[in-house]
Amino acid sequence: MKKITVLTFALLASVASFAQKWSLDKAHAKMTFTVTHLMMSEVDGVFKSFDATLTSSKEDFSDAVFELTADLKQVTTNQEMRDGHLQKDDMFDTAKFPTMTFKSTGITAAGPKKYKLTGNLTIKGVTKPVTLDLTLVGTGAARDGKKLVGFKATGSVKRTDFGVGAMPGAVVADEVELRASGEFKAN
Repeated sequence: MKKITVLTFALLASVASFAQKWSLDKAHAKMTFTVTHLMMSEVDGVFKSFDATLTSSKEDFSDAVFELTADLKQVTTNQEMRDGHLQKDDMFDTAKFPTMTFKSTGITAAGPKKYKLTGNLTIKGVTKPVTLDLTLVGTGAARDGKKLVGFKATGSVKRTDFGVGAMPGAVVADEVELRASGEFKAN
C-alpha cells in the first residue's frame, strides 16, 4: 500500500510540476485582421491592445486553454476616418461593447506542432464557436530561466455573424481573416 501511495504522489507531482499558467509577452506578440475591400484589395487592421493567457498541464500543450481579450477601441487600420467608423454602432459599437474575447474549449492534434483550436469568440455581445489553426512555433527559456513557448493562430470568421457592418460583401467582404502570434512565459 505504501508503494502505491508513493507512486501516486510521484505521478501527481510530475504532472503538477508542468501544470502552469503562462502570460503573454506583449513585446513579442501581434494580432491582426485582413478583409477584402471592393473585391480587389485587402485592408489590414491591428489590435494595438490585447492580452492572453495559456494554461496547460502537458508538455506537448495537448490540453492547452487559451483566453484572450482585445480592446476594440484600440484597433487601427492606419486610416483615421475608417478607424473612427469601426467604433460606431454599425461596426464594433465600442460604446456598448469595448472588448472582444476568445476562450478555447478544445484542442486536437493536426500534425507535428499543429493543432485545431476550438473556442468561443465574442464580438459585439454575440458569441459564436470558431476553429483556428494553431502552430507551436517553438519553445525555449528566457534570460531569467523561465520557460517560453511561441504560438501562431490563424483562421477566419464572418463579420455578419457578429453583427459587424451592414455593407454588402461587394464593398467589404463578409469573411475576415484573423492572425495572432506571440510568446508566452511561464509564471
